[in-house]
Amino acid sequence: MNAILSHPLLRALPWRSLAVPLIVFLILAMMILPLPAFVLDLLFTFNIALALIVLMVSAYTKRPLDFAAFPTVLLLTTLMRLSLNVASTRVVLTSGHTGSAAAGKVIESFGHFVIGGNFAVGLIVFAILVVINFMVVTKGAGRIAEVAARFTLDAMPGKQMAIDADMNAGLIDDKEARRRRTDIGLEADFYGAMDGASKFVRGDAVAGILILFINVIGGFAIGVLQHDLDFATAVDNYVLLTIGDGLVAQIPALVISIAAGLIVSRVGKDDNDVGSQIVTQMFATPRALMITAVILFLLGIIPGMPTIVFLLLAGACGFLAWKLVTGAERDKQEAATAAAVPAPPPSQEASWEDIVPVDVLGLEVGYRLIPLVDSGADGELLKRIRAIRKKFAQEIGFLPPSMHIRDNLELKPSQYRVLLKGVGIGEGEAFPGLWLAINPGGVTQGIPGTPTKDPAFGLPAVWIDAKQRESAQVLGYTVVDCATVVATHINHLLLTHAGQLLGRAETQALVDHFGRLQPKLMDDLVPKLIPLATLQKILGNLLEEGVHIRDMRSIVETLTDGATRSTDAADLTALVRSALRASIAQTLFGGTRDLPVIALDQDLEKVLTQSLGGPGEGAAFEPGLVELLQRGAAAAAKRQEDAGLTPTLLVPDRLRVPLARLLKRAAPRLRVLGHAEIPETSSVRVSNVLGARS
Repeated sequence: MNAILSHPLLRALPWRSLAVPLIVFLILAMMILPLPAFVLDLLFTFNIALALIVLMVSAYTKRPLDFAAFPTVLLLTTLMRLSLNVASTRVVLTSGHTGSAAAGKVIESFGHFVIGGNFAVGLIVFAILVVINFMVVTKGAGRIAEVAARFTLDAMPGKQMAIDADMNAGLIDDKEARRRRTDIGLEADFYGAMDGASKFVRGDAVAGILILFINVIGGFAIGVLQHDLDFATAVDNYVLLTIGDGLVAQIPALVISIAAGLIVSRVGKDDNDVGSQIVTQMFATPRALMITAVILFLLGIIPGMPTIVFLLLAGACGFLAWKLVTGAERDKQEAATAAAVPAPPPSQEASWEDIVPVDVLGLEVGYRLIPLVDSGADGELLKRIRAIRKKFAQEIGFLPPSMHIRDNLELKPSQYRVLLKGVGIGEGEAFPGLWLAINPGGVTQGIPGTPTKDPAFGLPAVWIDAKQRESAQVLGYTVVDCATVVATHINHLLLTHAGQLLGRAETQALVDHFGRLQPKLMDDLVPKLIPLATLQKILGNLLEEGVHIRDMRSIVETLTDGATRSTDAADLTALVRSALRASIAQTLFGGTRDLPVIALDQDLEKVLTQSLGGPGEGAAFEPGLVELLQRGAAAAAKRQEDAGLTPTLLVPDRLRVPLARLLKRAAPRLRVLGHAEIPETSSVRVSNVLGARS
């Protein structure tokens, strides 16, 4: 036998996948084959144990999808009860004339325990159990599952948009996005399956009533007509067996229905099971317990009331309220004691340790936002910041400095501020517990809440409660939580100030990293041809104008060729931009080869060219001309954006650098390209002219 079981083919069999076919086969066998009384006792006991296991698993499940197999379990347990009913009915009708133990000890014990010598009481109790299961528990659970399935399907588009927004902002990667989308689909499938599975239990209750009448009427007829039993004996045997059989089936059915209700009515966070949630929310308010104790005490002293019972419960509620109050006061005292840390004695002499270096990147938060950045509690914002740095490195081409986080009591409780080298570059407010519904541009219907603007992109938005989240998603809003709002703003600020984040340490780390991949290329460039400071200046120039430096191979090769003719950072930057023209065009215009640009008016171009000084001299534009340029560039850029185009100004190569610097503040979204930065495979289409007379 051991040799057979150890055979490789048998060891390779998926035993878990065979569980359901085997159970279905056994269920069908119970319906067809006669079972002895001992086997019936064993199966009825197993049915009760299985129902209790399902109930306990449902009670300790933290979210419905953790028990996604519940609809299938509900079907299998229902089929098992029905097959046991068929098997026990066969035994009751064939052997019921022999006595109340004909169908086993379990059915006999349940019958004697409930009936207690009164058949009317047994029938009434059985009917009550069926009504409770059929009308109350099963019907309510089915209704909850139906409504949950409907709202889950309605909210799916908004949830998908929220996932896409998180992925585009770099807060999650592709794997996490796929997992969330899968969870959304599974959630809708689960509630839909639960809506249908509740019909199984309802049909099981109807079948139980029919089986009861069949056993009573059929058993009485068989006992009197076939086995010549007197009326009293037939009633005693068959009614007892029928009631016991019905109770053994209905009690597990009621337990399974309660488990279904627990699963579909689960609401709240994912970190608590149902029991912890109930105890935490119901018995954590001292005021409610104290009022209850007073009411019970007043009822207990009314003449005629059971005084002892009311006073005992009043005392228990009052004692629990007192314990909660004293515990809260003790926690406050401990927190105050921990906060009152004695200040260190002042140092007698100043030292170099008193100088604290300025953090390259910093984040200051108000006290209400501290839980988001609490490392001890694994704050949500900390995980988002780590994801932002990783996505920044993958897209831009270098690893930004770490962000140092601290609280600042001078800020508003819900305010935050992002610092770059000690200077604030962005700030906003975020409210934990609320959600920000952002209008992407096509939503016309309003939603109740606190109006505001998205701190990252300035889009109109509304802070809403969690209960309004699904309705806002259905209307078309992009709904994100508090941590996502702050993380998206930080990501936008890092991309905007990428050039200032590339310091000497980051440049050296980039050189070392690329040197390990292409050691010969990097050794030929730094420090043989150009110093590290010049390379940092060139890369910073690229980043300042939104050019990524991921393609370090092309950058290094271009600099190696160009550094033999000039070591000026501006000239080398122009060479690199020309080498990266295909990448720049793809970033600005996507995959299209037709490049819609803003061109300079010919007369204006001549004036600007004449205003340029000689080599080594800067551009000397007249103040009136500067104002005209800035105003016209802002208007042209807006026209391009309104038409759905990327605002890009095409100028002669000599004018590119001075115009890019001049127009950066007036039109920050405008990108300035030189003629040498247009790919050979692309064609230029002039959609606007800067400086043309109207």
